Amino acid sequence: MAVNSPLPVAAELKPVNGIEIGFAEAGIKKPNRKDLLVMKLAEGATVAGVFTLNRFCAAPVQVSKANLAAVTSGGKPIRALVVNTGNANAGTGEPGLANAQATCAEVAKLLGLDAQQVLPFSTGVILEPLPLPKIVAGLPAAISNLKADNWFNAAEAIMTTDTQPKAASRTVHIGEHSVTMTGISKGAGMIKPNMATMLGYLAIDAKVAQPVLDQLVKYAADHSFNSITIDGDTSTNDSFIIVATGAGSLVVDSASGFEFEALKDAVTDISRNLAQQIIRDGEGATKFMTITVEQGASVEECRKIAYSIAHSPLVKTAFFASDPNLGRILAAVGYAGVDDLDVTKLDLYLDDVWVAKSGGRNPDYKEEDGQRIMKQAEITVRVTLGRGEAAATVWTCDLSHDYVSINADYRS
Repeated sequence: MAVNSPLPVAAELKPVNGIEIGFAEAGIKKPNRKDLLVMKLAEGATVAGVFTLNRFCAAPVQVSKANLAAVTSGGKPIRALVVNTGNANAGTGEPGLANAQATCAEVAKLLGLDAQQVLPFSTGVILEPLPLPKIVAGLPAAISNLKADNWFNAAEAIMTTDTQPKAASRTVHIGEHSVTMTGISKGAGMIKPNMATMLGYLAIDAKVAQPVLDQLVKYAADHSFNSITIDGDTSTNDSFIIVATGAGSLVVDSASGFEFEALKDAVTDISRNLAQQIIRDGEGATKFMTITVEQGASVEECRKIAYSIAHSPLVKTAFFASDPNLGRILAAVGYAGVDDLDVTKLDLYLDDVWVAKSGGRNPDYKEEDGQRIMKQAEITVRVTLGRGEAAATVWTCDLSHDYVSINADYRS
């Protein structure tokens, strides 16, 4: 079960004017499960995305990036998204690209669009051919039940090893305008920034100019999906998409001013919620950990140290065991690659417990205090470097026996 992450309630996921969602059971990997999703966008919507930096990026990532680039070059706007689970269509070469393009063409034919107006996404097993006939056969059913309040079904339709669907929704007020936003995400393993083996989709009913939305999605991703890690593995299929449907009254055509800043904060906040739901549902996770590094010379070095701690198998297994073997955290700080770090200025805290002082064990630290914190389901690790004003935070989880079992059996 996910760590302190309640199931989304379907009735609380707000429809976003300008986007309709349909799903189907196409039998892509297993029968009798939702595994195909279509999102239809209203005219006037703008779409922006960020994608994995893995050089082995999947065929749908390549096609989605190309179709988004075509829009900025004067092509027709994106009007639909199609997502399948059960197969990543990664490591599939030219046939994989052809299958991703054929999926777009089939969606376009059914919706009366051009193929370049469709973005494809896939998640699942790598190096397996995409079962295109199953997808083509399932698309009419997905399109036939297009409706605005299908967000919960959409969250279920993109799951792989997730134990529960991930979704969030809210309405915010910006000046005289009310903005509705709803999003879904998936991911539980093979999670590392830039991005993670995750898919994320967020719809907002504001009208946002394309260059502004391009900036907004990158900022939101950097402060949410690009600040999480489960196991340090960067996937081939990671994608985070924001759709601004334009159906609401708020219009943002400049990346400055009160309305932009307020929208940026709201979008980043809900994106962070969706990203943290992934960590809370990490494969086999029993602990949710916030890693904060403060007083650094730069944000970059703070992030480097935070990720060094968050990626360490020794740190993560100690947290799983509730074992205050906290020298492992200091070791991870030391090998993070900050060559001029003066460790004699470093302090380490677990929640309210001061563990290390000036680079050594705090004389007042008691192991029973560390044990008390380690037994919690949510833990904050805070490191102060004593060398500047920069700070960074990442979120991670522990590493359990179940993580090994889940990934050993994933293809079965």
